[in-house]
Amino acid sequence: MVSVADAAGEYLRYLMVERGLAANTIESYQRDLRRYAGLLAARGVRTLDEVRPTDVAEFLAAIREGDDSHKPLVAASAGRAVIAVRGLHSFALVQGMTAGDPAREVSPPAPPRRLPKAIGVKEVERLLAAAGSPASAGPRELRDRALLEFLYSTGARISETVSLDVDDLDLAADPSVLLAGKGGKQRSVPVGSYAVRAIEAYLVRGRPALAVAGRRASPAVFLNARGGRLTRQGAWGVLREAGERSGIKGVSPHTLRHSFATHLLDGGADIRVVQELLGHASVTTTQVYTLVTVDKLREVYAAAHPRALG
Repeated sequence: MVSVADAAGEYLRYLMVERGLAANTIESYQRDLRRYAGLLAARGVRTLDEVRPTDVAEFLAAIREGDDSHKPLVAASAGRAVIAVRGLHSFALVQGMTAGDPAREVSPPAPPRRLPKAIGVKEVERLLAAAGSPASAGPRELRDRALLEFLYSTGARISETVSLDVDDLDLAADPSVLLAGKGGKQRSVPVGSYAVRAIEAYLVRGRPALAVAGRRASPAVFLNARGGRLTRQGAWGVLREAGERSGIKGVSPHTLRHSFATHLLDGGADIRVVQELLGHASVTTTQVYTLVTVDKLREVYAAAHPRALG
């Protein structure tokens, strides 16, 4: 008989090596499965063959309600945990570790529909201006402006942006960047002229000044004050400071990505094109942005049509 812990270890290795899941996803699944194994052990269940559908259902109830050791999980996090557990049992069945799949009938909770947070074009311009002017700025200000211009121009995730190396940029005749998305999938995305100018100013006048502080040369595009690669937390700090200076509330790491997608769709871009630019595996993920533009259309209609209200 295979223990739950041993099976979980095999499953996580499979996800990492064979499926190529991102490190953050693996860490989240590992936490979920550790908690699952703990709940099973508390119920006297230590091997996969002993697990019953009621045990899996009890796990879902426990993570939604919380206990003395854990806070209740929101629907999205609970859904991820259930997916991890279902994946474990499905993997174990295929690998011959167990004769049945007790998690097959347990469905993750449906998360509430949440529209992406996007800001208007004028607000984006204020946010970018708050990061500094490329014409008269020091190394850090040049980096911050280039960073935010890049995020809005490409719709890149912050994790993709801080992972960017200089060799990934092609700022010649048709400027583009090679982004490494989730699961290691790469995509080429155009870079707009405003972002190109900001990046070039940073590469010429800002990055060299930051690089001299490093012990060894870094291939990263965006450097921190010590000459090393800027972290996700560092990039989030740049965005937060710009939000505070510009007076725009609720700015998050995904704000410019959401604004990028929403503004493209508002401008008439095809949803399949936006899907490719964002690096979404399914167009269903991208379709949430169409809800934002539909809401905007309703507002315009209500304000402009002579017989919309009455």
